[in-house]
Amino acid sequence: MGANDYREEKPSILLLGIGNYLMGDEGLGVHLARTMEHHDLPPCVEVVDGGTGGFHLLEYFERFDHVIMIDAALDEQPVGTITLRRPRFAADFPRAMSTHDIGMRDLVNALQLLDRMPDLWLITVSIESLQQQGIELTPEIAAMLPGLQKKTSQLIESLACREVAL
Repeated sequence: MGANDYREEKPSILLLGIGNYLMGDEGLGVHLARTMEHHDLPPCVEVVDGGTGGFHLLEYFERFDHVIMIDAALDEQPVGTITLRRPRFAADFPRAMSTHDIGMRDLVNALQLLDRMPDLWLITVSIESLQQQGIELTPEIAAMLPGLQKKTSQLIESLACREVAL
């Protein structure tokens, strides 16, 4: 098996849903990851429910060339605003919402120190507040999920096409 054969078989794009599923809109990333698992994605994509993040995700960041993270953000934008960022440093992440953001910032710092930072993409959705309990999304956030799914699929397709060109 040649090097190109291996690249075609190895998933090189990680779609990582981040958030606490039990805290309503804060669990948006996990909701999207669970939805995307049931879609016809290119074979180079692996979908992971990253939960509340942290160092247990380090192995995923080391294994993949591209990482697309989906998360909710308290960023003072209108509710449902989708933002695409390419964070290179922990400081590039939106303001911390909960304990999982602390773990993700630490993880990014560790990847930088180890010189193992993948091509990182962050798609956030602006939410109004943290809900303390419940697995249901608010109607406003639930209504924008198809748009988030489309934007995520377009990014995956763009990255997958680059992989084919290698």
